[in-house]
Amino acid sequence: MVDRVIWIVLDSVGMGEMYDADKYGDIGCNTIGNVSKVLGGLKLPNLEKLGLGNIDNIKGVNKAESPLGCYARLAEASNGKDTTTGHWEMAGVVSKQPFPTYPNGFPREIVEAFEGAIGRKMIGNKPASGTAILDELGEEHMKTGNPIVYTSADSVFQIAVHEDIIPLEELYKMCEIARKILKDEHAVARVIARPFIGQPGNFSRTANRRDFSLTPPHDTLLDVLKNNKLHVMAVGKIEDIFCGKGITEAIHTKDNMDGIDQTLNYMKQNKKGLIFTNLVDFDMKWGHRNDPEAYGKGLEAFDSRLPEILEGMRDSDLLMITADHGCDPTTPGTDHTREYVPFIAYGKTLKSNTNLGTRNSFADIGQTIAEVFSLEKIKNGESFLKEILK
Repeated sequence: MVDRVIWIVLDSVGMGEMYDADKYGDIGCNTIGNVSKVLGGLKLPNLEKLGLGNIDNIKGVNKAESPLGCYARLAEASNGKDTTTGHWEMAGVVSKQPFPTYPNGFPREIVEAFEGAIGRKMIGNKPASGTAILDELGEEHMKTGNPIVYTSADSVFQIAVHEDIIPLEELYKMCEIARKILKDEHAVARVIARPFIGQPGNFSRTANRRDFSLTPPHDTLLDVLKNNKLHVMAVGKIEDIFCGKGITEAIHTKDNMDGIDQTLNYMKQNKKGLIFTNLVDFDMKWGHRNDPEAYGKGLEAFDSRLPEILEGMRDSDLLMITADHGCDPTTPGTDHTREYVPFIAYGKTLKSNTNLGTRNSFADIGQTIAEVFSLEKIKNGESFLKEILK
C-alpha cells in the first residue's frame, strides 16, 4: 500500500530527440547523451542502480544488470517544449495549442499597455539570453530605472530589474500587471521576474526569481488530490507553474541542493499525499547558458544526494524521478529542446527491473498517481500502476 508519492522533476533533463523534433528545429538534440559526451561519461551510480541506463535508447549512462526500479521513456503529447506545458501534461493537461512566442519582440499594443500600467518605459523587447541581456542593458537600466523586458524561443515575458533600483515587491507587482495584460491571443505561458544584483560587467541573477503562470484550463491531478483531503507539498517553482492551484503548502528554493533539502524536510513529516519537487538549476543555470560541463556535474551532484532520499523513504513511499523537456547545452541555441524524458519509479511496494517501454504521454504519471490513491481518473493519460506493483 502506497500512501505517499515523492515526485522529483529534473528540469530539462531530456534523453534524445522526439519523433517530431524536426518541427521544432531540434534534430540531434540529446541532453543527457551530449552532456555525457562532453564529460567523457557521467558518474551516476545511484541513478544507474535504479535503472536510468536501462531505459530504451538512452545514451551516456551505464546499464545495471538487475536495476532496482521501474523505468520508461516518455513522449510529450502536447505541442510545445516548455516548463508549463511539460508539468501541466504530467498532471493531466494535454495542450494541443502551443503557447504564443515572440521572435520579433512583443507587439505595440502589449508594450503600450504595460508601460502605461507601470508608469515606466521598458527597454529590450527582444529574444535574448538572460545573462547577455544584462551585459547589454543592465547599465542603462540602472541609469534610467526602466525595466528590461525580453523573451526567448519559449512562451515567456521576462522582466529583469536590479534589486537596488527597483524593489522586489515592485517587480512582482509589474509581473502581476503583465500577467493580466497577456491574455487571449497573447496568453504567454509564464511571466517571469528576473531580479539581479552587481555592477556593470559583473551582474548576477539572484534566487528571488518568481514565475507567474497561466491557470491550468481544467482541474489537474493536484486538484483531485487536494479535493480528497490529501496533502500536495510543492517544492521549488511547482507552486508558480500551477498558479497555486491544487497546492496545500509550498516552499520556494534557492538552488537544486536547497530543493533536495526541502524535499527531505517534507519527507520527515508524516503527511499522506504528494511531495512534488522541481530542481531548476539544470535548466536555468546550465542548459540555457550552454554549459555542459556544469550540467554534468549537476547531474552527478543530484546522484550523490539520492541515497539520502532513498534512506529517508518509508516502506509505503513511492519515488518518481522524471523531467519536463530537454535543454541540450551543446546545441547552438540557448532554448529548450523537444526530447523524450526519462522516468524512474522505486519503492518497497514496486517490482524491480520493470521496463515500461516508451509511453505516449507525460500524463501517464499523473494517471498512475491518481490510481495509487484510488481516486477518480484525471482527464488524460494511462495508468501503469498494475505493471509496477508487486
